[in-house]
Amino acid sequence: MEELLSRCPRWVLPGRGDTALCAVSGGLDSMCLLDLLDQWCRERGANIAAAHFNHQLRGAASDRDERFVRDWCAAHDIPFVSGDGDVKGFALSEGLSVEEAARELRYAFLRREAAKLGPRARIYTAHHADDQAETVLFNLIRGTGTAGLAGMAVYQGDLVRPLLCVRRSELADYAAARGIPHVEDDTNADPEAAARNLLRLKVMPLLEDLNPRAVEHIGAAAAHVRSADRAIEREAARRTAHVEVREGRVTLSRLALAEAPEAEAVRMLQQLFDRLGAGRRDIGAVHLRAVLDLLRHTAAGKESRLDLPHGVTARFCRDWLILETRPQTLTEIQLLLGRPVTWGDCRLTLLGRREGEGLAIRPETGPADRVVTVGPVEPGDRLCLPETRGGGRSVKRLCLDHRISLRERDRLPAFYVGGRLAAVWRLGVDESFAPPAGEPCRFIQIQEVEKEREP
Repeated sequence: MEELLSRCPRWVLPGRGDTALCAVSGGLDSMCLLDLLDQWCRERGANIAAAHFNHQLRGAASDRDERFVRDWCAAHDIPFVSGDGDVKGFALSEGLSVEEAARELRYAFLRREAAKLGPRARIYTAHHADDQAETVLFNLIRGTGTAGLAGMAVYQGDLVRPLLCVRRSELADYAAARGIPHVEDDTNADPEAAARNLLRLKVMPLLEDLNPRAVEHIGAAAAHVRSADRAIEREAARRTAHVEVREGRVTLSRLALAEAPEAEAVRMLQQLFDRLGAGRRDIGAVHLRAVLDLLRHTAAGKESRLDLPHGVTARFCRDWLILETRPQTLTEIQLLLGRPVTWGDCRLTLLGRREGEGLAIRPETGPADRVVTVGPVEPGDRLCLPETRGGGRSVKRLCLDHRISLRERDRLPAFYVGGRLAAVWRLGVDESFAPPAGEPCRFIQIQEVEKEREP
Protein backbone atom coordinates (compact mmCIF):
# COMPACT_ATOMS: atom_id res chain seq x y z
CA MET A 1 0.00 0.00 0.00
CA GLU A 2 2.66 2.49 1.02
CA GLU A 3 4.59 1.98 -2.22
CA LEU A 4 1.59 2.90 -4.39
CA LEU A 5 0.34 5.76 -2.23
CA SER A 6 3.85 7.21 -1.89
CA ARG A 7 3.41 8.65 -5.40
CA CYS A 8 0.05 10.22 -4.55
CA PRO A 9 -0.03 13.75 -3.14
CA ARG A 10 -0.65 13.16 0.57
CA TRP A 11 -2.75 16.30 0.84
CA VAL A 12 -5.51 14.76 -1.30
CA LEU A 13 -5.84 11.65 0.89
CA PRO A 14 -8.45 11.71 3.69
CA GLY A 15 -7.36 12.88 7.11
CA ARG A 16 -8.84 12.26 10.55
CA GLY A 17 -12.58 12.93 10.46
CA ASP A 18 -12.73 13.15 6.65
CA THR A 19 -14.90 10.83 4.56
CA ALA A 20 -13.83 9.15 1.31
CA LEU A 21 -16.69 8.09 -0.94
CA CYS A 22 -15.04 5.59 -3.28
CA ALA A 23 -16.65 5.08 -6.70
CA VAL A 24 -16.53 1.32 -7.27
CA SER A 25 -17.54 -0.39 -10.51
CA GLY A 26 -16.22 -3.80 -9.43
CA GLY A 27 -13.37 -3.70 -11.95
CA LEU A 28 -9.70 -4.18 -11.08
CA ASP A 29 -8.84 -0.47 -10.74
CA SER A 30 -11.68 0.56 -8.45
CA MET A 31 -11.37 -2.56 -6.26
CA CYS A 32 -7.69 -1.77 -5.71
CA LEU A 33 -8.52 1.83 -4.81
CA LEU A 34 -11.22 0.69 -2.39
CA ASP A 35 -8.75 -1.64 -0.64
CA LEU A 36 -6.06 1.06 -0.49
CA LEU A 37 -8.44 3.67 0.92
CA ASP A 38 -9.93 1.21 3.38
CA GLN A 39 -6.50 0.51 4.88
CA TRP A 40 -5.52 4.19 4.84
CA CYS A 41 -8.73 5.35 6.54
CA ARG A 42 -8.66 2.67 9.24
CA GLU A 43 -5.09 3.60 10.17
CA ARG A 44 -5.75 7.35 10.31
CA GLY A 45 -9.21 7.72 11.80
CA ALA A 46 -10.92 8.66 8.53
CA ASN A 47 -14.20 7.29 7.20
CA ILE A 48 -14.86 5.37 4.00
CA ALA A 49 -17.96 4.38 2.03
CA ALA A 50 -18.38 2.69 -1.35
CA ALA A 51 -20.78 3.84 -4.07
CA HIS A 52 -21.79 1.78 -7.12
CA PHE A 53 -23.87 3.06 -10.03
CA ASN A 54 -25.73 0.45 -12.08
CA HIS A 55 -25.90 1.75 -15.67
CA GLN A 56 -28.38 -0.97 -16.68
CA LEU A 57 -26.60 -1.36 -20.01
CA ARG A 58 -25.53 -5.01 -19.83
CA GLY A 59 -28.59 -6.76 -18.43
CA ALA A 60 -27.76 -9.51 -15.94
CA ALA A 61 -24.06 -8.61 -16.01
CA SER A 62 -24.82 -5.13 -14.63
CA ASP A 63 -26.78 -6.63 -11.74
CA ARG A 64 -23.99 -9.16 -11.16
CA ASP A 65 -21.45 -6.33 -10.78
CA GLU A 66 -23.64 -4.54 -8.23
CA ARG A 67 -24.08 -7.72 -6.15
CA PHE A 68 -20.33 -8.38 -6.26
CA VAL A 69 -19.43 -4.95 -4.88
CA ARG A 70 -22.24 -5.07 -2.30
CA ASP A 71 -21.11 -8.48 -1.01
CA TRP A 72 -17.44 -7.51 -0.86
CA CYS A 73 -18.25 -4.37 1.12
CA ALA A 74 -20.45 -6.34 3.52
CA ALA A 75 -17.63 -8.83 4.11
CA HIS A 76 -15.17 -6.01 4.87
CA ASP A 77 -17.54 -3.86 6.94
CA ILE A 78 -17.55 -0.96 4.45
CA PRO A 79 -20.77 1.11 4.13
CA PHE A 80 -22.24 0.64 0.66
CA VAL A 81 -24.74 2.60 -1.42
CA SER A 82 -25.97 1.97 -4.95
CA GLY A 83 -27.94 3.83 -7.59
CA ASP A 84 -29.15 3.28 -11.12
CA GLY A 85 -30.53 5.16 -14.09
CA ASP A 86 -31.94 4.85 -17.58
CA VAL A 87 -28.75 5.75 -19.45
CA LYS A 88 -30.10 5.07 -22.94
CA GLY A 89 -33.26 7.07 -22.30
CA PHE A 90 -31.26 9.98 -20.87
CA ALA A 91 -28.86 9.91 -23.84
CA LEU A 92 -31.79 10.07 -26.25
CA SER A 93 -33.57 12.90 -24.45
CA GLU A 94 -30.41 15.03 -24.01
CA GLY A 95 -28.78 14.31 -27.37
CA LEU A 96 -25.73 12.68 -25.76
CA SER A 97 -23.70 9.60 -26.58
CA VAL A 98 -24.35 6.62 -24.29
CA GLU A 99 -20.89 7.10 -22.77
CA GLU A 100 -21.53 10.79 -22.03
CA ALA A 101 -24.98 10.06 -20.58
CA ALA A 102 -23.57 7.30 -18.35
CA ARG A 103 -20.90 9.65 -17.03
CA GLU A 104 -23.38 12.46 -16.29
CA LEU A 105 -25.79 10.19 -14.43
CA ARG A 106 -22.97 8.47 -12.54
CA TYR A 107 -21.39 11.68 -11.29
CA ALA A 108 -24.76 13.18 -10.40
CA PHE A 109 -25.42 10.10 -8.25
CA LEU A 110 -21.96 10.29 -6.63
CA ARG A 111 -22.39 13.96 -5.79
CA ARG A 112 -25.81 13.37 -4.23
CA GLU A 113 -24.41 10.61 -2.03
CA ALA A 114 -21.34 12.65 -1.07
CA ALA A 115 -23.58 15.54 0.00
CA LYS A 116 -25.42 13.19 2.37
CA LEU A 117 -22.12 12.34 4.07
CA GLY A 118 -21.40 15.93 5.05
CA PRO A 119 -19.11 18.80 4.05
CA ARG A 120 -15.89 16.82 4.68
CA ALA A 121 -16.75 14.10 2.15
CA ARG A 122 -14.99 13.85 -1.19
CA ILE A 123 -15.42 11.51 -4.13
CA TYR A 124 -12.48 9.25 -5.00
CA THR A 125 -12.15 7.61 -8.42
CA ALA A 126 -9.62 5.05 -9.67
CA HIS A 127 -8.37 6.84 -12.79
CA HIS A 128 -4.71 5.92 -13.28
CA ALA A 129 -1.76 6.87 -15.50
CA ASP A 130 -2.98 4.81 -18.47
CA ASP A 131 -6.40 6.48 -18.26
CA GLN A 132 -4.68 9.86 -18.24
CA ALA A 133 -2.72 9.09 -21.42
CA GLU A 134 -5.86 7.84 -23.16
CA THR A 135 -7.80 10.94 -22.10
CA VAL A 136 -5.15 13.33 -23.46
CA LEU A 137 -4.96 11.47 -26.79
CA PHE A 138 -8.75 11.22 -27.04
CA ASN A 139 -9.13 14.97 -26.46
CA LEU A 140 -6.36 15.69 -28.97
CA ILE A 141 -7.95 13.75 -31.83
CA ARG A 142 -11.42 15.19 -31.09
CA GLY A 143 -10.04 18.72 -31.12
CA THR A 144 -9.24 20.61 -27.96
CA GLY A 145 -7.41 23.52 -26.36
CA THR A 146 -5.07 23.60 -23.41
CA ALA A 147 -7.77 22.46 -20.98
CA GLY A 148 -8.24 19.19 -22.88
CA LEU A 149 -4.50 18.62 -23.35
CA ALA A 150 -4.04 19.08 -19.59
CA GLY A 151 -5.99 15.87 -19.01
CA MET A 152 -7.42 15.07 -15.60
CA ALA A 153 -6.34 16.81 -12.41
CA VAL A 154 -5.55 14.88 -9.23
CA TYR A 155 -7.84 17.20 -7.31
CA GLN A 156 -10.80 18.89 -9.00
CA GLY A 157 -13.43 20.39 -6.73
CA ASP A 158 -15.09 17.48 -4.96
CA LEU A 159 -13.32 14.84 -7.09
CA VAL A 160 -10.02 13.19 -6.14
CA ARG A 161 -8.00 10.94 -8.46
CA PRO A 162 -5.07 9.77 -6.30
CA LEU A 163 -3.74 7.11 -8.71
CA LEU A 164 -2.93 9.26 -11.76
CA CYS A 165 0.79 8.47 -11.40
CA VAL A 166 0.22 4.71 -11.02
CA ARG A 167 0.22 2.33 -14.01
CA ARG A 168 -2.55 -0.22 -14.46
CA SER A 169 0.04 -2.99 -14.48
CA GLU A 170 1.07 -1.93 -10.97
CA LEU A 171 -2.54 -2.17 -9.81
CA ALA A 172 -2.75 -5.67 -11.31
CA ASP A 173 0.36 -6.68 -9.34
CA TYR A 174 -1.12 -5.16 -6.18
CA ALA A 175 -4.40 -7.06 -6.64
CA ALA A 176 -2.55 -10.32 -7.17
CA ALA A 177 -0.40 -9.80 -4.08
CA ARG A 178 -3.40 -8.91 -1.89
CA GLY A 179 -5.79 -11.45 -3.39
CA ILE A 180 -8.28 -8.75 -4.38
CA PRO A 181 -11.03 -10.10 -6.66
CA HIS A 182 -12.76 -8.14 -9.41
CA VAL A 183 -15.31 -8.52 -12.20
CA GLU A 184 -14.63 -7.87 -15.87
CA ASP A 185 -16.82 -5.86 -18.22
CA ASP A 186 -16.83 -7.96 -21.39
CA THR A 187 -17.19 -4.85 -23.57
CA ASN A 188 -13.78 -3.60 -22.38
CA ALA A 189 -12.11 -6.23 -24.58
CA ASP A 190 -13.99 -5.13 -27.70
CA PRO A 191 -12.15 -2.38 -29.64
CA GLU A 192 -15.35 -1.66 -31.58
CA ALA A 193 -17.46 -1.06 -28.46
CA ALA A 194 -16.08 2.43 -27.73
CA ALA A 195 -13.50 4.86 -29.04
CA ARG A 196 -11.56 4.62 -25.78
CA ASN A 197 -11.37 0.85 -26.15
CA LEU A 198 -9.75 1.31 -29.55
CA LEU A 199 -7.18 3.67 -28.05
CA ARG A 200 -6.44 1.34 -25.14
CA LEU A 201 -6.31 -1.92 -27.09
CA LYS A 202 -4.80 -0.84 -30.41
CA VAL A 203 -3.16 2.59 -30.26
CA MET A 204 -1.46 2.62 -26.86
CA PRO A 205 0.41 -0.69 -27.45
CA LEU A 206 1.81 0.75 -30.70
CA LEU A 207 2.97 3.89 -28.89
CA GLU A 208 4.63 1.81 -26.20
CA ASP A 209 6.39 -0.21 -28.89
CA LEU A 210 7.92 3.09 -30.02
CA ASN A 211 8.75 4.08 -26.44
CA PRO A 212 7.97 1.95 -23.36
CA ARG A 213 7.66 5.18 -21.33
CA ALA A 214 5.01 6.68 -23.65
CA VAL A 215 2.33 6.72 -20.94
CA GLU A 216 4.69 8.38 -18.48
CA HIS A 217 5.74 11.01 -21.01
CA ILE A 218 2.15 11.82 -22.03
CA GLY A 219 1.25 12.26 -18.37
CA ALA A 220 4.26 14.56 -17.81
CA ALA A 221 3.32 16.65 -20.85
CA ALA A 222 -0.25 16.94 -19.54
CA ALA A 223 1.12 18.22 -16.22
CA HIS A 224 3.14 20.92 -18.02
CA VAL A 225 0.11 21.96 -20.07
CA ARG A 226 -2.03 22.03 -16.91
CA SER A 227 0.40 24.48 -15.35
CA ALA A 228 0.24 26.72 -18.43
CA ASP A 229 -3.56 26.39 -18.52
CA ARG A 230 -3.82 27.59 -14.93
CA ALA A 231 -1.71 30.61 -15.81
CA ILE A 232 -4.07 31.42 -18.71
CA GLU A 233 -7.07 31.06 -16.38
CA ARG A 234 -5.51 33.43 -13.82
CA GLU A 235 -4.62 36.04 -16.44
CA ALA A 236 -8.08 35.84 -17.99
CA ALA A 237 -9.60 36.34 -14.54
CA ARG A 238 -7.42 39.44 -14.06
CA ARG A 239 -8.55 40.88 -17.40
CA THR A 240 -12.22 40.30 -16.56
CA ALA A 241 -11.98 41.55 -12.98
CA HIS A 242 -13.98 44.69 -13.77
CA VAL A 243 -16.78 43.03 -15.72
CA GLU A 244 -20.23 44.43 -14.97
CA VAL A 245 -22.65 41.71 -13.89
CA ARG A 246 -26.42 42.12 -13.75
CA GLU A 247 -29.20 39.57 -13.80
CA GLY A 248 -29.23 38.05 -17.28
CA ARG A 249 -26.42 40.27 -18.54
CA VAL A 250 -22.63 40.71 -18.34
CA THR A 251 -20.74 43.62 -19.92
CA LEU A 252 -17.02 43.83 -20.66
CA SER A 253 -14.94 46.53 -22.31
CA ARG A 254 -14.42 45.69 -25.97
CA LEU A 255 -10.83 46.94 -25.61
CA ALA A 256 -10.10 44.47 -22.79
CA LEU A 257 -11.03 41.60 -25.09
CA ALA A 258 -9.29 43.03 -28.16
CA GLU A 259 -5.98 43.55 -26.32
CA ALA A 260 -5.79 39.99 -24.96
CA PRO A 261 -3.85 37.21 -26.75
CA GLU A 262 -6.29 34.81 -28.39
CA ALA A 263 -5.84 32.00 -25.81
CA GLU A 264 -6.66 34.44 -23.00
CA ALA A 265 -9.51 36.04 -24.97
CA VAL A 266 -11.14 32.61 -25.39
CA ARG A 267 -10.81 31.95 -21.66
CA MET A 268 -12.19 35.40 -20.86
CA LEU A 269 -15.30 34.58 -22.86
CA GLN A 270 -15.68 31.28 -21.02
CA GLN A 271 -15.46 33.08 -17.70
CA LEU A 272 -18.10 35.56 -18.86
CA PHE A 273 -20.44 32.67 -19.68
CA ASP A 274 -19.84 31.36 -16.15
CA ARG A 275 -20.76 34.74 -14.64
CA LEU A 276 -23.83 34.95 -16.83
CA GLY A 277 -24.97 31.63 -15.36
CA ALA A 278 -25.02 29.89 -18.73
CA GLY A 279 -21.87 27.86 -18.00
CA ARG A 280 -19.51 26.45 -20.61
CA ARG A 281 -21.41 23.37 -21.66
CA ASP A 282 -22.29 23.41 -25.38
CA ILE A 283 -20.32 26.66 -25.85
CA GLY A 284 -17.70 25.15 -28.12
CA ALA A 285 -14.65 26.50 -29.91
CA VAL A 286 -16.76 27.35 -32.97
CA HIS A 287 -18.97 29.68 -30.88
CA LEU A 288 -16.01 31.33 -29.14
CA ARG A 289 -14.25 31.94 -32.46
CA ALA A 290 -17.48 33.39 -33.87
CA VAL A 291 -17.62 35.96 -31.06
CA LEU A 292 -13.98 36.92 -31.67
CA ASP A 293 -14.67 37.15 -35.42
CA LEU A 294 -17.60 39.42 -34.62
CA LEU A 295 -15.23 41.63 -32.62
CA ARG A 296 -12.81 41.92 -35.54
CA HIS A 297 -15.39 42.53 -38.27
CA THR A 298 -17.91 44.85 -36.64
CA ALA A 299 -17.52 48.31 -38.08
CA ALA A 300 -16.63 51.11 -35.68
CA GLY A 301 -19.73 52.71 -34.18
CA LYS A 302 -22.02 49.92 -35.39
CA GLU A 303 -23.77 47.22 -33.42
CA SER A 304 -23.62 43.52 -34.29
CA ARG A 305 -25.15 40.48 -32.63
CA LEU A 306 -24.73 36.71 -32.60
CA ASP A 307 -27.08 34.02 -31.27
CA LEU A 308 -25.45 31.33 -29.11
CA PRO A 309 -26.62 28.16 -27.29
CA HIS A 310 -28.80 28.38 -24.16
CA GLY A 311 -30.58 31.48 -25.46
CA VAL A 312 -27.47 33.64 -25.03
CA THR A 313 -26.87 36.62 -27.30
CA ALA A 314 -23.42 38.15 -27.84
CA ARG A 315 -23.63 41.81 -28.84
CA PHE A 316 -20.97 44.40 -29.63
CA CYS A 317 -22.31 47.87 -29.01
CA ARG A 318 -19.93 50.80 -29.34
CA ASP A 319 -17.12 50.10 -26.85
CA TRP A 320 -18.70 47.13 -25.09
CA LEU A 321 -19.23 43.38 -25.41
CA ILE A 322 -22.58 42.41 -23.92
CA LEU A 323 -23.62 38.81 -23.25
CA GLU A 324 -27.24 38.52 -22.22
CA THR A 325 -30.11 36.11 -21.88
CA ARG A 326 -32.93 38.58 -21.33
CA PRO A 327 -35.24 39.73 -24.17
CA GLN A 328 -33.58 42.11 -26.61
CA THR A 329 -34.65 45.65 -27.40
CA LEU A 330 -35.03 46.00 -31.16
CA THR A 331 -32.06 48.16 -32.07
CA GLU A 332 -30.04 48.58 -35.25
CA ILE A 333 -27.35 45.95 -35.69
CA GLN A 334 -24.91 45.04 -38.43
CA LEU A 335 -25.41 41.89 -40.54
CA LEU A 336 -22.27 39.89 -41.27
CA LEU A 337 -22.02 37.49 -44.19
CA GLY A 338 -23.13 34.00 -43.23
CA ARG A 339 -23.82 34.88 -39.56
CA PRO A 340 -27.46 34.17 -38.56
CA VAL A 341 -29.05 36.58 -36.08
CA THR A 342 -32.49 36.78 -34.53
CA TRP A 343 -34.13 40.19 -34.80
CA GLY A 344 -37.74 40.60 -33.66
CA ASP A 345 -39.78 37.73 -35.06
CA CYS A 346 -37.25 36.80 -37.76
CA ARG A 347 -34.02 34.91 -38.08
CA LEU A 348 -31.85 36.75 -40.61
CA THR A 349 -28.78 35.62 -42.55
CA LEU A 350 -26.87 37.73 -45.09
CA LEU A 351 -25.82 35.45 -47.97
CA GLY A 352 -24.07 35.79 -51.29
CA ARG A 353 -26.71 33.74 -53.07
CA ARG A 354 -30.47 33.30 -53.18
CA GLU A 355 -31.56 30.65 -50.72
CA GLY A 356 -35.07 30.24 -49.34
CA GLU A 357 -37.38 33.15 -48.66
CA GLY A 358 -36.02 36.66 -48.29
CA LEU A 359 -34.95 39.85 -50.05
CA ALA A 360 -32.37 40.30 -52.81
CA ILE A 361 -30.41 43.56 -52.85
CA ARG A 362 -27.80 44.77 -55.29
CA PRO A 363 -24.14 43.72 -54.81
CA GLU A 364 -21.57 46.12 -53.38
CA THR A 365 -20.80 49.08 -55.61
CA GLY A 366 -18.58 51.02 -53.24
CA PRO A 367 -17.23 51.22 -49.66
CA ALA A 368 -20.52 52.54 -48.29
CA ASP A 369 -22.37 49.45 -49.53
CA ARG A 370 -20.23 47.12 -47.43
CA VAL A 371 -22.17 47.75 -44.24
CA VAL A 372 -25.66 46.20 -44.14
CA THR A 373 -27.69 46.76 -40.98
CA VAL A 374 -31.12 45.80 -39.75
CA GLY A 375 -33.21 47.89 -37.40
CA PRO A 376 -36.67 49.26 -36.75
CA VAL A 377 -38.21 51.56 -39.35
CA GLU A 378 -37.10 55.13 -38.75
CA PRO A 379 -39.76 57.89 -38.69
CA GLY A 380 -40.17 59.38 -42.16
CA ASP A 381 -38.51 56.47 -44.00
CA ARG A 382 -39.76 56.06 -47.56
CA LEU A 383 -39.63 53.23 -50.08
CA CYS A 384 -39.87 53.51 -53.85
CA LEU A 385 -41.48 50.23 -54.86
CA PRO A 386 -42.48 49.15 -58.40
CA GLU A 387 -46.15 49.84 -57.62
CA THR A 388 -45.40 53.34 -56.27
CA ARG A 389 -44.52 56.31 -58.45
CA GLY A 390 -43.05 59.73 -58.03
CA GLY A 391 -40.55 59.37 -55.18
CA GLY A 392 -42.20 56.52 -53.37
CA ARG A 393 -44.34 56.47 -50.27
CA SER A 394 -43.71 56.49 -46.54
CA VAL A 395 -43.35 53.13 -44.83
CA LYS A 396 -46.17 54.16 -42.52
CA ARG A 397 -48.50 54.66 -45.53
CA LEU A 398 -47.38 51.39 -47.15
CA CYS A 399 -48.10 49.50 -43.93
CA LEU A 400 -51.59 50.96 -43.80
CA ASP A 401 -52.12 49.85 -47.42
CA HIS A 402 -51.00 46.34 -46.52
CA ARG A 403 -53.13 46.34 -43.36
CA ILE A 404 -50.07 45.97 -41.13
CA SER A 405 -50.81 47.20 -37.61
CA LEU A 406 -48.66 49.73 -35.78
CA ARG A 407 -47.39 47.02 -33.41
CA GLU A 408 -46.42 44.79 -36.34
CA ARG A 409 -44.79 47.70 -38.18
CA ASP A 410 -42.49 48.40 -35.24
CA ARG A 411 -41.26 44.79 -35.43
CA LEU A 412 -40.71 44.66 -39.19
CA PRO A 413 -36.99 44.36 -40.01
CA ALA A 414 -35.85 47.33 -42.09
CA PHE A 415 -32.55 46.87 -43.95
CA TYR A 416 -30.13 49.74 -44.47
CA VAL A 417 -27.16 49.76 -46.87
CA GLY A 418 -24.60 52.42 -46.17
CA GLY A 419 -27.13 54.10 -43.90
CA ARG A 420 -29.85 54.29 -46.60
CA LEU A 421 -33.11 52.34 -46.39
CA ALA A 422 -32.88 49.49 -48.93
CA ALA A 423 -35.80 47.20 -48.03
CA VAL A 424 -38.48 46.39 -45.47
CA TRP A 425 -39.64 42.82 -44.97
CA ARG A 426 -43.25 42.22 -46.11
CA LEU A 427 -43.12 45.46 -48.14
CA GLY A 428 -40.26 45.01 -50.61
CA VAL A 429 -36.95 46.35 -51.92
CA ASP A 430 -36.44 49.98 -52.89
CA GLU A 431 -35.96 50.35 -56.67
CA SER A 432 -32.51 51.88 -56.21
CA PHE A 433 -31.34 48.72 -54.41
CA ALA A 434 -33.16 46.10 -56.50
CA PRO A 435 -30.70 43.97 -58.57
CA PRO A 436 -31.58 43.24 -62.21
CA ALA A 437 -33.21 39.86 -62.76
CA GLY A 438 -30.65 37.08 -63.00
CA GLU A 439 -27.78 39.32 -61.92
CA PRO A 440 -25.54 38.68 -58.86
CA CYS A 441 -26.94 39.95 -55.58
CA ARG A 442 -26.65 39.87 -51.85
CA PHE A 443 -29.53 37.92 -50.37
CA ILE A 444 -31.04 38.39 -46.92
CA GLN A 445 -32.53 35.04 -45.97
CA ILE A 446 -35.52 35.54 -43.67
CA GLN A 447 -37.07 32.83 -41.55
CA GLU A 448 -40.00 33.85 -39.40
CA VAL A 449 -40.05 32.50 -35.85
CA GLU A 450 -42.94 32.33 -33.43
CA LYS A 451 -44.53 35.76 -33.17
CA GLU A 452 -45.78 37.47 -30.06
CA ARG A 453 -49.54 37.50 -29.78
CA GLU A 454 -51.13 40.87 -29.92
CA PRO A 455 -53.08 41.88 -26.82
